[in-house]
Amino acid sequence: MGHKVIKHSYGRKDGPRRALYKGLIISLVEHERITTTLSKAKEIRRHAEKAVTLGKKGDLNSRRLLISRLGNQEAADKIITNISKRFMKRPGGYTRVIKAGLRPGDMAPMAILEFVDYKLPDSAKDGDTKVSGDKDLVKRQRALSRGRIRAKKAARQKQAASRREARA
Repeated sequence: MGHKVIKHSYGRKDGPRRALYKGLIISLVEHERITTTLSKAKEIRRHAEKAVTLGKKGDLNSRRLLISRLGNQEAADKIITNISKRFMKRPGGYTRVIKAGLRPGDMAPMAILEFVDYKLPDSAKDGDTKVSGDKDLVKRQRALSRGRIRAKKAARQKQAASRREARA
């Protein structure tokens, strides 16, 4: 029984899952915004918020803990010197998850994980559709997924009808 299990395995063993978390957290710290699946974004948010809270202390012990948890000294330095300073007066809630529609290949729900004070670059504001939350893009992806579901359902019905005819 999996009572009170609050972690996701993503079909990975413990080591590869931790490596996935480290890589995503380092990418989040480096770029301050990442796009990943919704469940991974929700899981990474927990670890990223703990890292920022640890970075707010700024002492030698927290620096060493961050380096050991992330395995990247540059990311730990950026958390302590840059990111945690921006959130010094904020008691928590340093990241946000924005739903970004469905991934075209497998229709997995996608999300954008970013720090709450993230500002779009000036080049992205001019109409770049690859940047988050484009409502038209999300609508197109939902319509596409509905169309695929309908097509699959029609194909199943057609196969069932042909099987019935073959039996008769």
